[in-house]
Amino acid sequence: MPSPKILHFAVENSGEVSAIFQGPSKPTHLLVLAHGAGAGMTHPFLESLVDELAAAKIATFRYQFPYMEQGRRAPDRPPTLTATVNAAVSAAHKAAPNLPLIAGGKSMGGRMTSTAASQHPLENVRGLVFFGFPLHPPSQPGTKRADHLAKVAIPMLFLQGTRDPLADLTLLRPIANQLGSQAQLHIVESADHSFHVLKSSGKTDPEILRELAQTTATWAARLA
Repeated sequence: MPSPKILHFAVENSGEVSAIFQGPSKPTHLLVLAHGAGAGMTHPFLESLVDELAAAKIATFRYQFPYMEQGRRAPDRPPTLTATVNAAVSAAHKAAPNLPLIAGGKSMGGRMTSTAASQHPLENVRGLVFFGFPLHPPSQPGTKRADHLAKVAIPMLFLQGTRDPLADLTLLRPIANQLGSQAQLHIVESADHSFHVLKSSGKTDPEILRELAQTTATWAARLA
């Protein structure tokens, strides 16, 4: 597999941020992948996930939000986060102009990607994938964070664990149903928000990461 490439791109009013482009020698798609709120693009979960995605023929363009790039703990305000998503999509397309784009991320990164897509179409992006959509804060069930999803005009893939404290499935399932053919909900039994599974599940964390990658690849292959 080709070596990862370190890239940089500008975010309006926020300076430059870093990105990592990597993937197999003959990828079928490029995933523009945003990190979660508490960890950057080199978090072990994302490192392992991109390896599995590469094995499934999907290249990745991981990137930092400005607050993480600058070493701050508190996430940027939503307008800065969505501006970063848009800038990342543009930079990813320039890095691999012949690859079909999909976009998304882990937790907050996925939600900010869908928020950006609900405001105006993400250029060249064919679908969105969420590795643990954060529907609500822990122990505070609600659906307000999903209100914008009805304004997203492209297909969405939700990858969710049954033990995820940030996504009560009794709330998320109806939302996915209301979105109709635009949404696919893939449930990972026994997985928490970080996709760790219980030993009693009979599966291992690496097997779950492989499931996430292969499910993403199968879904992406069906996009127009």
